[in-house]
Amino acid sequence: MNPDRQSLAPGLYLVATPIGAARDITLRTLDILASADMLAAEDTRSLRRLMEIHGVKLNDRPLVSYHDHNGDRARPRLMAALGQGKSVVYASEAGTPMVADPGYDLARAAVAEGHALISAPGPSAVVTALTVAGLPTDRFFFAGFLPSGGSKRKSALREVAGVPGTLVFYESPKRVAAMLHDAAEVLGEGRQAAVCRELTKKFEEVLRGTLGELAAGLEAQAVKGEIVVVIERGTAEAGTAEDLDTALSAALETQSVRDAADTVAARLGLKRRVVYQRALELEALGEN
Repeated sequence: MNPDRQSLAPGLYLVATPIGAARDITLRTLDILASADMLAAEDTRSLRRLMEIHGVKLNDRPLVSYHDHNGDRARPRLMAALGQGKSVVYASEAGTPMVADPGYDLARAAVAEGHALISAPGPSAVVTALTVAGLPTDRFFFAGFLPSGGSKRKSALREVAGVPGTLVFYESPKRVAAMLHDAAEVLGEGRQAAVCRELTKKFEEVLRGTLGELAAGLEAQAVKGEIVVVIERGTAEAGTAEDLDTALSAALETQSVRDAADTVAARLGLKRRVVYQRALELEALGEN
């Protein structure tokens, strides 16, 4: 297919690009790539290859690199083109712009100056993972990348522990085992989850099980590729006094009073103040 260049209205066009299989691209995106006055990409090499595969010619149109490390320098050029009434297209390295992506600042600047913002929807690793994880999708919360450090990662997990929906995270293959271990500790090792790897690519793999099972399995298995972790929503338990003491006693064996209170409060759906007070009491009893 060789898309013909058409006349595009002025504005910033956000186009979704394949996360793996090159044919996962919409005809509309190909038309926009063929027609825009200026192109910008998080990874210009990836976009060039994609355009070559689909017979989209760049010709003499400018292709600007725009990513986390040069956004402040590259953005004025793109904004100037918009100010001249030109059509500018921005493409992420893979997937949908604005989802854990440097395009956010560019889009925000375009909106602030009154330029049209147009989306050509398509592939998204978040939605793709949700469709194959086998977990509820009626409500979900995308939390992006968690902090790499253990204590910060656990704190971030506690913040979303009570979210009434399926949780979705991006994760590095080098950290996924540690992340699953922390998630099992904070969210409960019996919580169902899925590790989705290399989605839409040749070696696509979806591992399903409890957080405890997945954490144990990946400790002894080296994995590669891009990973999305999907975790089922938590269930608020009634939390009797006996349940609370049992959960706190177990948590206090490996955690501080503060961390144990945070973990148990999120898991049992109880007020953190009440749980923290009981944790202090149990800690004092244990010292006597």
